[in-house]
Amino acid sequence: MSKTAPDKGFELCWHESQAISLRASVLLAYHHWSEEQVAAAQALGAVRVNGVAEYGDIELQPGDNISLLLPDHQEEAVDTGWKILWQNQELTAVHKPAPLPVSRTTRNLFNTLISLFRRATVHKDAHLLHRLDAETSGIILLANYAHADKKWKKKLERLIERKVYHALVWGTPKWEGRDWQHYECQTFLAEKTDSAIRSQMHVVAEDEADTVKSPKLATTRFRVLKTFNGYSLIECELLSGRKHQIRAQLAYLGYPIIGDKIYSYNGRFYLKRLQQDLSADDYAQLGAEHHLLHAFELQLNTATGDHRDEVVIYDKDYPRAWLPYLQGASF
Repeated sequence: MSKTAPDKGFELCWHESQAISLRASVLLAYHHWSEEQVAAAQALGAVRVNGVAEYGDIELQPGDNISLLLPDHQEEAVDTGWKILWQNQELTAVHKPAPLPVSRTTRNLFNTLISLFRRATVHKDAHLLHRLDAETSGIILLANYAHADKKWKKKLERLIERKVYHALVWGTPKWEGRDWQHYECQTFLAEKTDSAIRSQMHVVAEDEADTVKSPKLATTRFRVLKTFNGYSLIECELLSGRKHQIRAQLAYLGYPIIGDKIYSYNGRFYLKRLQQDLSADDYAQLGAEHHLLHAFELQLNTATGDHRDEVVIYDKDYPRAWLPYLQGASF
């Protein structure tokens, strides 16, 4: 390490929620280092408590603000404004903003939902029970510790009884031959081996064996909540849980989600972003900097026996990108 204190880089910050030693707290937040490396960082003044450099090990108190400057690391800027919506001893439902990734990516190691949650709470061994795309906002469910994760992951279909999303889409859905407000969409979804976007899901025939990978049946119940001038607010109830299910099916039906780089404009903006940053004109055409899909409602049955213990959680905290579109809407 350099003998001068670093003044640039990524500052890893967290509020300690328990009485713990400073070095133990840093090791939990940044497990790549040994105690010797933490001590070396402290010697350079890279570890601060409540804004003051600490050069030795001290006892922290709940509420202390800790920061660790990592001079050789950079993270993509994301919205870190998560919050707890509901919790019990084993589970926590959290609001995830867009475009915060739920776990580590090639760009972000520390500004992820699970890392932020672990650093800010006593649940240092929390686990994700399911996932949301980085650009999808809304409710996500965590197990507070490893034993709860093991217990509930094998009972997840029983635990999560209902998942409802809201989506803002281009167009006014009028599904021919059906009640225009309600539509239950059932398709097979799969990745295509010849697709320019490897992660993209496609609506396929069940017997398309040559060009697709493991087609799976996906069912979503769509309901039109409100129509505007050229776009609509759609309720999407998942009756199965497939990758990109809502996004792929709405695009297939002709109503891609506003801001969706993969499933609108034939993926042109997703492919362009792999080579260069998108311009203001690109985002204006997309309609938003991220796709406007929000996990709005989660219904749980937390009972472990035969009786029901129902919990219904709502997240009405839409991202700022939604607000111009929702003006005048009433639910």
